[in-house]
Amino acid sequence: MHDPASTEEPARTVSRRRLLGTAGATGLALGVGGAAAGYAAGHTAAAGAAGDHAPAALLSSLGTNRAKFHVKHQPGILQAAQAHGHLVAFDLAPGGGRTEAAALLRRWSAVAERLMAGDPAPHQDTGVARDAGPSGLTVTFGFGHSFFARTGLEKQRPAALDPLPEFSSDRLEKARSNGDLWVQIGADDGPVAFHALRAVQKEAGTAARVRWHMSGFNRSPGATARTMSVRNLMGQVDGTNNPKPAEPDFQGRVFVPSGGEPAWMAHGSYAVVRRIRMLLDDWEQLPLRDQEAVIGRRKSDGAPLSGGTETTEMDLEKTDASGGPVVPMNAHARITRPDQNGGAAMLRRSFSYHDGFADDGAPDAGLLFVSWQADPLRGFVPVQRKLDRGDALSAFIRHEASGLFAVPGGASQGEYVGQALLEG
Repeated sequence: MHDPASTEEPARTVSRRRLLGTAGATGLALGVGGAAAGYAAGHTAAAGAAGDHAPAALLSSLGTNRAKFHVKHQPGILQAAQAHGHLVAFDLAPGGGRTEAAALLRRWSAVAERLMAGDPAPHQDTGVARDAGPSGLTVTFGFGHSFFARTGLEKQRPAALDPLPEFSSDRLEKARSNGDLWVQIGADDGPVAFHALRAVQKEAGTAARVRWHMSGFNRSPGATARTMSVRNLMGQVDGTNNPKPAEPDFQGRVFVPSGGEPAWMAHGSYAVVRRIRMLLDDWEQLPLRDQEAVIGRRKSDGAPLSGGTETTEMDLEKTDASGGPVVPMNAHARITRPDQNGGAAMLRRSFSYHDGFADDGAPDAGLLFVSWQADPLRGFVPVQRKLDRGDALSAFIRHEASGLFAVPGGASQGEYVGQALLEG
């Protein structure tokens, strides 16, 4: 991408938003179907403003994609998972309380709004994302169980935030679990995501310190010939049975209703976060047929073993020539179906991760699992309990970190995230 200072025109100060021309009014909020329109608008407007050497002419449709901050549900839940992600938990500083927490959330909300719009950070911007557009950046904030005791708000702590039960596959590291506050950052450009991470950390100042941080990734938009579900590091198509916004019960499964309890969680959701290591050396030794039996789906296209395409309803009654089920009884895809768990469902929006190699050469890699539900006791917990009792995949994964966070609804214009809790 051109550096503006390298053109023949006089040097000038250009903000990230200015680089996008008028695209914010015509194409930035569009999804995949509107990406080309967003690029055309930015290209035309910038060329008219700066002449033939306009740097914005090179800003691709990927960079122009913009998510709104002031929305009903916080950003980072309903958007497709981005190519780059950071999950970070903070603990409030000793002696800090409700007043300090409110000031912190006010600062964080302000910086998130600016960065998601494509503007620099309000204080000491690092310049890491200077040449990029918003790139679909989202920043999401949540509160952990311990936050409420630290701020004297125990009476406002939701019952749904009670600690998760223990599971047999858990090998949880305390230092990488839970936390007073949680921030999820996602973007389709790596430097943009890192820029937001640093800005959030710096705005925390002395009010909070990082407890743990995890980085993840997904495929970049446009990497495949068609829009499709992501693949995890086992090579399997993942997320096929996610609830869809068009389904009549989607809102009730994923979000707390406006009249729910507590009132400050209206339009919010609960995020279950798990760092799940995949034992890839063991998995990759399995023949393809055995891998597909563990999952219950074809590896090539994600279709159920009972036939069809990825989105074909799985036939749990279909048998093979010997009379056995085509989809094994302990197959992961069979066990996780809502109709096999009393209707329990969650919206999964995860990232893959790779954190190097162990001394024996085994990769420290897997899934940064993030699921969203109106109540984890009706969403995540029933499904995980059933998986714990007999999922064929359990032999190839290990849960190493866990967190549960209350994520309030989006902030209205002029407000900050969590204001109804902290000032109610």
